[in-house]
Amino acid sequence: MGVMPVGKLILSMSWPAILSMLIQALYNVVDSFFVSILGEQALAAVTYIFPVQFMMISVAVGTGVGINSLISRRLGAKRFEDASMAASHGYRLAFLNWFLFALIGIFAAKPLLRVMTDTPFIQENGSVYLSIIMIGSLFVFVQVSTEKILQATGNMVIPMLCGLVGGITNIVLDPMFIFGIGPFPEMGVKGAAIATVIGQVFSMCLGQAVLFGKKHPVKIIIKGFHWDKDVLKEIYVVGGPAILMQGIGSILQFCMNMILGSFTETAVAIMGIYGRLQSFIFMPVIGLNQGVLPIMGFNYGARSRKRFMEAYKKGVLFALIIMTTGFLVFQIFAHQLIGIFNSTGSQSMYELGVPAFRAISWCFMPAAFGIMTSSVFQASGHGFLSLWGSLLRQFVGVLPLALLFAKTMGLGMVWYSFPLAEIIGTLYFAVAVRGLYKKELQYLNSPEKEKS
Repeated sequence: MGVMPVGKLILSMSWPAILSMLIQALYNVVDSFFVSILGEQALAAVTYIFPVQFMMISVAVGTGVGINSLISRRLGAKRFEDASMAASHGYRLAFLNWFLFALIGIFAAKPLLRVMTDTPFIQENGSVYLSIIMIGSLFVFVQVSTEKILQATGNMVIPMLCGLVGGITNIVLDPMFIFGIGPFPEMGVKGAAIATVIGQVFSMCLGQAVLFGKKHPVKIIIKGFHWDKDVLKEIYVVGGPAILMQGIGSILQFCMNMILGSFTETAVAIMGIYGRLQSFIFMPVIGLNQGVLPIMGFNYGARSRKRFMEAYKKGVLFALIIMTTGFLVFQIFAHQLIGIFNSTGSQSMYELGVPAFRAISWCFMPAAFGIMTSSVFQASGHGFLSLWGSLLRQFVGVLPLALLFAKTMGLGMVWYSFPLAEIIGTLYFAVAVRGLYKKELQYLNSPEKEKS
């Protein structure tokens, strides 16, 4: 990671993660596609619980980002034992995090659905789906932790294969469990949750086989391990803001569901469809980010400003290409995209969905800049700079604008709160990254700065 041409290195590091993210997006869409056949209320049920599910993913991925950043920086500084200690802490944190979300699945699923909606069908099916996903989240937490450890060492292929195995398993089992194909009983929405968890089990098993069965620059310490508060602090200095950043998205989605539900539950279903489909655009950029982050972290630890900044600039360029392509797809093919989930031919789905898709997708290009700039902060150990941007974008931007538009201009204008908020975020990230460069990054190669 310190000598290969940066553009070539980004592509070689990113393509497995991008493919893995696309697989993740695919089985989320397939899951929702089969659920949508059960009706709009079934789709609304899994959309209502998505914020809680997303919070779980936020904790898993955010912790993983902290692990990845710390390991890659220590490897860049050639502190191999310290890198193994970081990996060993991160692996054990997966089990602690799972326990907290299992408690939510056992005790809080039904109360949460009663807060979100008054519709009995959605309450019943949503709470069952949420319980199964939360109790079975052990496999997600362990697998994400494993993937981030491997990615920090430069191994991007195995995490991709893990995602592929889990995705294919889920896609195959979804129709069998939902509709009762073959020896399986018809389970509806519950079947979709069970298929998802089984896919995660297969994914995790492959990850463990590689993590413990192959040699890596870092290893999981089993005997003689002891918790180190300084390691935990370093993980969550970066990982904590990443969790909060994504967790804010969960809170935002919860609030948006409440705002949209005040108009019609069809609008909630539209938001659910959009969320699944836009992942085909955002997931590749997140995969790109996963490839760029260890490169920047390594070169930050090695104090190579040139390679650090080159990775950032080329990452932004690649992200903009992906996002611009996605924007054009959502503008031109909005009707066809909604039709994938509109098995009943509901006209209201098209009337609400087409303008919604075209309005929200204006956020794609500015979001590319924000996502890749966040990786600069994470790779350099300044995760809170990412957090402030997310707070600004979502709680100063999206929610206040959505509430204002809902009260004064109607549902059609609510969708524009997303791109307007991204513009606010872009301005912040531009100022913040410039400030970080002037304060710290420009001195990475400076002996004078090192001595001081």
